[in-house]
Amino acid sequence: ADGGHLFLTPSEREEVLARDPHLEPFIRQVLGSKEFINNEKRYCLWLTEATPLEIRSSPFLRERVESVRQFRLASVSAKTREDAQRAHLFQVLTQPSKPYILVPSVSSERRAYVPMGFVPAEVISTNLNLMIPGATLYHFAVLTSNVHMAWMRAVCGRLKSDYRYSKDVVYNNFVWPEVNEETRQKIARCGQRILEVRSHYPQSSLADLYDPATMPPDLRRAHQENDRAVMEAYGLPIKTTTEAACVSFLFLEFQRYIREET
Repeated sequence: ADGGHLFLTPSEREEVLARDPHLEPFIRQVLGSKEFINNEKRYCLWLTEATPLEIRSSPFLRERVESVRQFRLASVSAKTREDAQRAHLFQVLTQPSKPYILVPSVSSERRAYVPMGFVPAEVISTNLNLMIPGATLYHFAVLTSNVHMAWMRAVCGRLKSDYRYSKDVVYNNFVWPEVNEETRQKIARCGQRILEVRSHYPQSSLADLYDPATMPPDLRRAHQENDRAVMEAYGLPIKTTTEAACVSFLFLEFQRYIREET
């Protein structure tokens, strides 16, 4: 509900900062699913800390904010027209104040794993992702494991044929393993290893790294080691558990959890 006026392309960002370098604190990188997976750059105006004086003193900010205001005033939605009073801000603010795991809401069905990763709080996420603030390496490892991926494929929605990850259906209904601290640390180390291997390919996007045809062997091995550690935490036999058996087990665990809670 900003008419695109709060967003900047890389070239627009460079042009703005060449004219007004002091605006840099108000320009943040922004990630949708597409930008995150394909390592594409996009920026936005993040004016939550900007004073009225700072906005009025900048011809660029003043023009952009006024454009948002006019766009919202012309809306058929009463809520959007009301939000013209705060035209310097996005209509919905959910950005966490601490680093978070970013999970793209849509991902290709060709991938064995939904690409996800840690993102600094300074990087803004759009509503095309899900955010898990304050998550640890342990959480990352379990979520990126073949156990969670099996659950996701079984219960998630679809956009055409692509996976559509959701908090209500996929994440909130997923039953985590009951682990002691030693097992938690072991799984966390597996998650760290996945991130370390990714860092060996700084020029490659997550789309490159998780394409079945181009996934590096060392990244595949890191994921397989993580898969084994998570399966062991659930007590699942590594060699004989099929994906269907894994999903069946998780549904039984979900039913047990519901019975215990009620």
